[in-house]
Amino acid sequence: MKALFIGGTGTISSAIIRRLAEDKAWEVWLLNRGNRKDTVPDNVHQIVCDINDEEAAAKAVEGMVFDCVCEFIGFHVEDVQRDFRLFKDKTRQYIYISSASAYNKPAASYVITEGTALANPYWQYSRDKIACENYLMERYREDKFPVTIVRPSHTYDERSIPLGVHGKNGSWQVVKRMMEGKPVIIHGDGESLWTLTFNTDFAIGFTALMGNRHAIGEAFQITGDETLTWNQIYQTIADALGVELQAYHVSSELLTAFGPGYDFEGSLTGDKAVSVVFDNSKIKRIAPDMKTNVPFSRGVRISLEYILNHKECRKEDPEFDAWCDKIIEVLEKAKAEF
Repeated sequence: MKALFIGGTGTISSAIIRRLAEDKAWEVWLLNRGNRKDTVPDNVHQIVCDINDEEAAAKAVEGMVFDCVCEFIGFHVEDVQRDFRLFKDKTRQYIYISSASAYNKPAASYVITEGTALANPYWQYSRDKIACENYLMERYREDKFPVTIVRPSHTYDERSIPLGVHGKNGSWQVVKRMMEGKPVIIHGDGESLWTLTFNTDFAIGFTALMGNRHAIGEAFQITGDETLTWNQIYQTIADALGVELQAYHVSSELLTAFGPGYDFEGSLTGDKAVSVVFDNSKIKRIAPDMKTNVPFSRGVRISLEYILNHKECRKEDPEFDAWCDKIIEVLEKAKAEF
């Protein structure tokens, strides 16, 4: 079977590509700008093209037909409208990567299923994903476009540590603060529940959907089964570093007020501040092997080893570092005065 990945070198898709590259049942193609060719397995074909240049993309896939087209970089409804025009007669299945952040906030129940309502008044990113889903399911109903929706939650890989509060350059500055014995900010009281999924575990569920007729017209959430509090997540990171955790708890509302440049209203109030436990029974009916093979206690060590040995993953963020110090200073002063 032949698969085309739009993107294919990101956190989620890279593990899927590596898994399929070892599967003789699949011939794998990537369509992207070719910025990370060195990360692509040798037996994977690449079409170097900007998907946003629709005319060029149409020429690049002219005469080709796929069993599965997988869209990893579609963030706005215009993106999936373009894909429909490009692939409506070229694929037997179209898999769209949406987001579990699209689920209703505040959640009516902490147990999330694919039937949980989609609504997020706090995060434009999530509302855009919902709009993409709605358009694609309309195309499925009216035009028989063979759509499958996939909703990942917080998926990570060896290149980054998953966190709730970090700056624009990612997780490294928080890890660095831990190593230096500085306090690190945790949203809320740190006791809300969260699910982290290593990308190789996610790939097991995703590849089981590819070419599967039972997945057409359906939505699937794919996450691990391990549920941790944010305090446990940060403590696990500190344990892996061999340092003492200096946790400093700040409400999501205050973080939003103090950090307008970081969109904490979306990423926290609209996502990570809400306790969620995912019911994965639907994906497990198609992928019985889908489970947490890499628990966070092991996954974080894999990530730290890679990051500490790859300088490009250690992006300094002095602006965020100073911001953390300022927030803590202001709140400590307010406590003393109160």
